[in-house]
Amino acid sequence: MLHLSASLWILLTVCWAQQTPLPTTHSPNQNRGIKFRLAGYPRKHNEGRVEVFYNQEWGTICDDDFTMENAHILCRHLGFTEATGWTHSAKYGKGVGRIWLDNVICSGSEKSITDCNSRGWGNSDCTHEEDAGVICKDERIPGFIEPNTIETEQRQVEEIRLRPAVSGAKNRLPVAEGILEVKHKDSWEQVCDAGWTVKNSRVVCGMLGFPSDKKLNKNFYKNVKKQVAVKRPPKVAFKPRRIKKQAAVKRPPKVALKPRSPPKQTPKQKEIKNNSRLYLERQKPAFRLHSVQCTGSEVHLSLCPMDFYKVNSSSTCDGSPVVVSCSMGHAISSSLLSNKKKKVTVQREETIRLKGGSRPGEGRVEILKNGQWGTVCDDRWDLQAASVVCRELGFGSAKEALTGARMGQGMGPIHMNEVRCTGLESSIWDCQYKNITEEDCKHTEDAAVKCNSPYMGYERTIRLAGGRTRTEGRVEVLYGPRGSERWGLICGEGWGTMEAATVCQQIGLGYVSSALQETWYWDASNVTQMVLSGVRCSGNEMSLQQCTHHGTVSCKNTGTRHAAGVICSETASDLVLHAALVQETAYIEDRPLHMLYCAAEENCLSSSARNANWPYGHRRLLRFSSQIHNNGRADFRPKAGRHSWVWHECHGHYHSMDIFTHYDLLTSNGTKVAEGHKASFCLEDSDCQELVSKRYECANFGEQGITVGCWDLYRHDIDCQWIDITDVKPGNYILQVVINPNYEVAESDFTNNAMKCNCKYDGHRIWIHNCHLGDAFSEEANKQFEQYRGQLNNQII
Repeated sequence: MLHLSASLWILLTVCWAQQTPLPTTHSPNQNRGIKFRLAGYPRKHNEGRVEVFYNQEWGTICDDDFTMENAHILCRHLGFTEATGWTHSAKYGKGVGRIWLDNVICSGSEKSITDCNSRGWGNSDCTHEEDAGVICKDERIPGFIEPNTIETEQRQVEEIRLRPAVSGAKNRLPVAEGILEVKHKDSWEQVCDAGWTVKNSRVVCGMLGFPSDKKLNKNFYKNVKKQVAVKRPPKVAFKPRRIKKQAAVKRPPKVALKPRSPPKQTPKQKEIKNNSRLYLERQKPAFRLHSVQCTGSEVHLSLCPMDFYKVNSSSTCDGSPVVVSCSMGHAISSSLLSNKKKKVTVQREETIRLKGGSRPGEGRVEILKNGQWGTVCDDRWDLQAASVVCRELGFGSAKEALTGARMGQGMGPIHMNEVRCTGLESSIWDCQYKNITEEDCKHTEDAAVKCNSPYMGYERTIRLAGGRTRTEGRVEVLYGPRGSERWGLICGEGWGTMEAATVCQQIGLGYVSSALQETWYWDASNVTQMVLSGVRCSGNEMSLQQCTHHGTVSCKNTGTRHAAGVICSETASDLVLHAALVQETAYIEDRPLHMLYCAAEENCLSSSARNANWPYGHRRLLRFSSQIHNNGRADFRPKAGRHSWVWHECHGHYHSMDIFTHYDLLTSNGTKVAEGHKASFCLEDSDCQELVSKRYECANFGEQGITVGCWDLYRHDIDCQWIDITDVKPGNYILQVVINPNYEVAESDFTNNAMKCNCKYDGHRIWIHNCHLGDAFSEEANKQFEQYRGQLNNQII
């Protein structure tokens, strides 16, 4: 007993000497001497890498087990009311020194991060590549005075903007040219142009969402500077010209003479005058930065070497404020064109695209190689490579380089791995990369990007009202001629998923969850007039104003309860059909009519079956299996709630959707010769990827759905998993399968919901080949696919 006590005393003495308290115990004064700060680049004042001052040394926190609860507590330590997000994998750069905390798990009710469970101070198996960061809501705790928050003079650039040189251009968006200003505390200050280069301008334009800078009209700004510099003389009245005496002519009565007209102005002088006074003329520049030296590959101005003017310094700039002009990317300029002009413009050959994102310039990176689209593996994926992709697509530099299929998983090949770019390449194909095998990478490692996009101000013309949270509500739009705009409602008739998705994107609330045609339960606004009806969106618009609509409002139900509404979500599902399985399992069956009563009841046979001699005879069926994957970031759930599911006695299951899949047989010119459809017999997880657990099962009136990373398998031998081809003549056809054809359930990407196969039918046998998703190949490859010659002998060509 004495030996045990002595050992325990030695252990406690060692722990005390090392100042490493046990992780499960916290003294009341443990926060004493602990300080917090935000660090890293690029960032704003309310975000960054979390650094903790403990035991007289600054260190970081590992991102293992990090949650929003941890972020809330840390933001409160820093004087902010709450967190809006957190980051992993050293997004704000790698810290130095100790990693003080690891595996921190908070419930959210703790007053201090030291009250949360962790491995203890200084006990970590992480590297600084796993440093955690937080994004705090830019709202300070009232009366917050805390000496443990370190505030130093901020020697970095948070926000920048271009201020139009002429006030007449201030209302035009996007602003692509103007005086460069950086935000310092609560004011905007300028940058001295001494030593300024086009490489600096490239970085600035990238931050503002433009792919590159363009040549500036320096003469215009020189003329302006001269006008500002020259002191204008005081105004004097013009003297009338003397009139020579004429003896014979009687002088007319005296009249006031008009002053002589000033000399005719050049167009440039008129432009300067008519556009009001220059910004430089209205306000004396206050300089914040000078001697900026970017290489052009940086994604943020903070990463460039620069010097700061000291606060309250009397130093002045020998030059003038920096003026930057940026080129508009095709991604934005095409959205600004009218529909008529879009038809005239030549279509660009697309070799790279983004899929699954909720906003322009966001999504999973997909590239075209040998006519087939594929993804990029995230090994060594960084901001430089992401920026090359963004600029190639017509956006600015990258805000984030996302890994781990953060924008959903792709299908098909993975074309690139370990992409290494300098950031100056014009295309991702100019970067170094490795070809990969299936063992190297999986679609769970698909790379994605978030690009800087120009500010368009679209969110100022639309709002949600009456919802329980900011992500839902009745849609209200600002409508009418400039100067007399008014808020109004949208008619709910015909309002659907695509229109609601455009609203969620425009406001910046992510993906659509539900599109609502009645919103009587959100009647919390004094806006009552319908100003839009017949709204139709294709899914490519950047704002609701770019969608088509009725010229004059035409709405049967004009009451406010029938106004359109939306519910938005941060994530969405994405259904994709496994095309190869259709090809592998297709066959013809002649099925007796007496075995098809249930199928006839569900309308799964062609119309001629009604005139058949039941129960004698048979129907010829093209059967195949379909395996439907959910590659998105949210579970796929049926639109209808459990209370409205319909029980089907003969099949012994509930239907949760009227139409889940369309099966069609088409001629090469698109004429439908046979069709089938499949109601949602029951949505469930037939199987899942490794480490993903099943959540949905139809048995015993269970919950229906498809979990992220799982798939629902409809075997070829179940009812309605076919196309009735009894009346089809021999020939060459296209087999088409479309999932969620009526957009009843929202998805992050509807372009991958269709699958096509070549089909050859000789009246006795059928050949199915070349099955692929509708967006899996280039346009040229798709044209060749639709013009195939079919079977000339016993082989498919």
